[in-house]
Amino acid sequence: MTVDVSVPDNIAAFFETPTPDAWLDEACRRLPEMLLDHANCELKAASTALGFLYRYPDRSALAQRMSRLAREELRHFEQVRSIMVEMRIPFERLSASRYAGGLRDAVRHDEPCRLLDMLLIGALIEARSCERFAKIAPRLPARLGKFYGGLLASEARHFEHYIAFAKSESGIAETQIGERLAELKAIEASLITGPDDEFRFHSGVPTRARPASFPRRSPG
Repeated sequence: MTVDVSVPDNIAAFFETPTPDAWLDEACRRLPEMLLDHANCELKAASTALGFLYRYPDRSALAQRMSRLAREELRHFEQVRSIMVEMRIPFERLSASRYAGGLRDAVRHDEPCRLLDMLLIGALIEARSCERFAKIAPRLPARLGKFYGGLLASEARHFEHYIAFAKSESGIAETQIGERLAELKAIEASLITGPDDEFRFHSGVPTRARPASFPRRSPG
């Protein structure tokens, strides 16, 4: 039984470039690796939210929102880890992916441009994650598909919070924010559509397929 999930309208409208089918096909063949990197991504998302707290503690609205977001991302990490335990997938820390590194390299160093770029990149990562939750869910075993459908419902508006804070906290004109977002979207699109030697939750088009590696027990 498949899960009936589609990309939310707000996320579909945000992106001009959808996830390539080649990534979806590879993800279905490599569920343990996808789940492992997803767990790492939830940890990094919590760490990113805490990073805003440490760097901008004087910005009350931003600090309150990022505190809540960090707790939510850690709950999602716990949920992914529980599934991994049931599937007997060992956890290990993974290095930053090409996707994360490529976006991080685009961040400017001077304020308020740094704050703006970090918020816009946060929006892109959150939106792309949700787009992939929606696209992969109907292809997965029932329990995993339901899990990703639930994450989608929980996180579908996170990217809009990042965009709103980019407008309210950076002090940069909205036209300039739009121009910068377009630049970062172009970088992000190139990262998910370009060839990628490494399979990750946010990786690009796989350059070579590997044999499927399934765990001994599935929660499907």
